[in-house]
Amino acid sequence: MTDSVPEGQAAEAAEPDPVAVPVEPEYDPAAPAPIDVPRTPTGDAEVDARLDRLADADHLATDGHLEVYEDVHRGLRDALTALDTRPGPPGPPVPAPSYHQSRS
Repeated sequence: MTDSVPEGQAAEAAEPDPVAVPVEPEYDPAAPAPIDVPRTPTGDAEVDARLDRLADADHLATDGHLEVYEDVHRGLRDALTALDTRPGPPGPPVPAPSYHQSRS
């Protein structure tokens, strides 16, 4: 009795089944990778939405980050500007100037 494998089956036994063998992705240092920086909610829905937008940069190559950062910066700047334009409570009344001249 011999341990030889028939000729047609020898090639099949030598090559692993591509479905059964997991293929690990190649490491590409330039590929987008999330940096997982935690973002703490501020309580302001508009500001939180802008900060959440930063996560979009995690899935872009570095040349796409600038657009996201500029968009977030513009939105945060607009939110701060809006704080200055909202009317607040009225201030105390300003007394009218007195034009009282004294005669000497």
